This record gives sequence, C-alpha cells and structure tokens, in this order.
Amino acid sequence: MSQFMEVIEWFDESGEEMAHRYPEKGSGEIKMGAQLVVRENQAAIFFRNGKGLDVIGAGRHTLSTMNLPIITKVLSLPWGFTSPFRAEVYFTNMKVFTSMKWGTKDPVAFKDSELGMVRLRAFGNFTTRITQPLLFLNTIVGTMGEYFTDNIEGYFRDIIVSRLNDFLGEYVDTILDLPKMYDEMGEAVKLRMVEDFGKYGMELIDFFINSITPPAEVQKMIDERSGMEAVGNLDAFMKFKAAKAMGDAARGGGGGTAGDGAAQGMGLGIGAGLGMMIPGMMFKSMTPGQMTPDGIQQVGSINCPDCHTEIGADERFCHRCGHQLVVLQKCPRCEKNLNATAKFCSSCGHDLKTQLKCSQCDNKLFPGTKFCPNCGEAVTEK
Repeated sequence: MSQFMEVIEWFDESGEEMAHRYPEKGSGEIKMGAQLVVRENQAAIFFRNGKGLDVIGAGRHTLSTMNLPIITKVLSLPWGFTSPFRAEVYFTNMKVFTSMKWGTKDPVAFKDSELGMVRLRAFGNFTTRITQPLLFLNTIVGTMGEYFTDNIEGYFRDIIVSRLNDFLGEYVDTILDLPKMYDEMGEAVKLRMVEDFGKYGMELIDFFINSITPPAEVQKMIDERSGMEAVGNLDAFMKFKAAKAMGDAARGGGGGTAGDGAAQGMGLGIGAGLGMMIPGMMFKSMTPGQMTPDGIQQVGSINCPDCHTEIGADERFCHRCGHQLVVLQKCPRCEKNLNATAKFCSSCGHDLKTQLKCSQCDNKLFPGTKFCPNCGEAVTEK
C-alpha cells in the first residue's frame, strides 16, 4: 500500500519496543523536503531496495540532497529529485531497557563438595541497549514491522544461563558459599557475555543474580543442619527441653473438668516420668565429666595453671606451653598433694619456699622429705 509521507516520527508508548518500521507494512512514498523527527533516544535508518543507507541522529531533518547524499545518489531521479521516492524508515530505540529478566527453565545439575550432586535454579535481571542500530536491524530485526524486548529476551536468557553454568562448574565448590559471591559472580559472568551481546549491535549494561537455590528438599536439609549448629551442646539442649516440658506439664496439671480425666492422667504420667529423669540429668550436669551410653564416667577437663588452656584432666603436660601437671610434692604439715611449682600450701598455707639439704651429702630435698633419696640419711626439718 502506497503512503505519501511528509512528516515521519515515532513514539514508543509501551516502553518495550526496540525497533519500529515506518510504514509497518510495505514501503511508503517519501517526498523530498519531508520532515523527519528523531528524538534523543532514537536513531533513524533509511532502507531502499532492501539496503540500509543513511543513519540519522537526533533532531528535525528536512529530506533533501544536502543531508541525504547517499539516498540521492542511489535514486538518481531524471526529474531533479522533486518526485516522491519509495523507501522505508526504521527507528531504533537507543534507551536502556531495564525490565529484562533471566532464569533457568529447568534445574541444572551441580556437583557440590559438601552436599553432593544437587539441582539448582537461578534467577536475576539485566539491562541492555542498542549501540549499533544498522547491525541490530540486519542481524536481529530483519523485515519485522515491530520488534519488542520479548522477542529477544528468551534468546539472551539461554546465553546467560549457559555462561553462568560454566562459571559455577569452574569456580564454585559449594552452594553454601554463593550468597557472598553474587556481586563478584555477576561481574565475572558479565565479562563473558560482552562478545555475545556485541555481535548483535547491543551492549550488556548491568547483570544481577537475585538467587541461586536448590530444590525444596535440599533446602530443608540445609535448614536442619543449621538448626543442629544453632543447638550447639546437645546434652545441655536436652536438659533445657526436659525442664521446659516438666514446667508445661506442671502448669497443665491443675483444674479441669471430669471430662479431662484422661488428659490429667497423661499429665501425671509425664510428670512422674520426668521426675525420675531429672535427678539423673542433674547428677550428670554436676559431675566434671560426661557419661557414655554405657554409663561409664568420662574424664573431664581442667585449665593449665600457667597458660589457662583447657586440657584433659588425665594429661601430664600442657599441650600448649608444656607445663608439668604431675604432683611432685606434699605439704609437710597437712600432706595435701601439691604441684611442683607451688610455694604455699593451698590447704593450710604452709610456706614451701624453704629449701632443705641433706646434712650428709648436701643433696637438695623437697619439704617434708623424711630420708635423703641419695644417701638415706634421716632428714630433720629446721
């Protein structure tokens, strides 16, 4: 259908149209001297006989031999360029398209170093814009009268998922580390897609990863694992739960009607059972060690008197500073076992700093020694 065009302009009312042909169907008759209005976020390209000619930027242009030299050379009209000529004008939207989303259609397999083989779903968004209008029209739009972001979003989505899968396989060990890597991962994946967008005359402006999640059953396992870590000491947690249950049973035991007899009886049974359990639990909590399932008392722990490191009660030396923990002397007054470095008795306060020597062989003796271990001479403490 022939259209005689004297003012050519285009408005993108949807905000999602990337390219628009004028006229949308066929070609129109454009009169020399017609007005072409191109806005700041647009570029206009003339096509004649299927070939792209001039690319015109923002402004109000009068179509003449002065500003369309390529078109006028191609036309070579014998009547001095006063008659209309048939051509199409493509407008390309040069703004940044921000409502572009990507995501996995189906979960992708990922070998996790801690969780094993899991299937992941990933979602995010990206922004892009057209940088080379003629290349974009020739490689993507073709002869379509209108071209929207929906037409190309699916293709770019597949490219993004492919690049992301490649990055995950190379650099990520476990999905538990993913939340702290989203920004770095987004920048790395974006660099890998510069060429993918560039060959179509487009530029990837921003790329964001919103979430990478495993299936619901794997998320449940992760929640259970974090719950176990939050509990910490399982023995202390069980004592707390038992005490809380006992308190709840006690609060629910009073009052009620005749119809609540069965419930009251159950409450009494629970209370009686807890009454038998609590003393044993209290006994274990007061002992320095822990009880094994066989009822064997395990050795507890002590602190090194020198560096205060926690060590086993049956250790002979501190594993951190080497301090000797074996009892090497007794108080001569009350016979309490004392450490070799003790200077006063911790029980009676006796001064242990006095050094004794054997009167026979001058061998150094510990306070409280009755006979010299070197010569056997009886020792009299002065």
